[in-house]
Amino acid sequence: MKDLKNTKGLEIPYEKELKLKARQLRKESTLSEVLLWKKLKGKSLGYQFNRQKPLLYYIVDFFCPQLKLVIEVDGISHDSPKAQQYDAKRQKAIEAYGVVFLRIDDIEVKRNIDAVVWAIEAKIKELEEAYGLGADKI
Repeated sequence: MKDLKNTKGLEIPYEKELKLKARQLRKESTLSEVLLWKKLKGKSLGYQFNRQKPLLYYIVDFFCPQLKLVIEVDGISHDSPKAQQYDAKRQKAIEAYGVVFLRIDDIEVKRNIDAVVWAIEAKIKELEEAYGLGADKI
């Protein structure tokens, strides 16, 4: 295993070689990832999100460092037993750093983006209450 890089005060290290792969994944985003990114970027929900963010030895779809929230958009490639085992292993490793996961179905993003945003806003509110954050968070 390669050394993990910890930069800019981020508490979760990552394998530095993943930065290039993450950049490529951003260029090859799925339709659902693009649609959701339009709703998350620019602190539109009150927090900064990163897309295709390296964490440990993995790359997550979206990450909010302030809330330690990962949002994963799961398409059909996540349906196989092998993929589910990999996702569970990956999620468990990242959760060990206090990260919370919110998994969203790819089809839901395409069919009802408003409901998806509502679910994300509800998770944000839940985490704000858990962390004692409020209107003065920024």
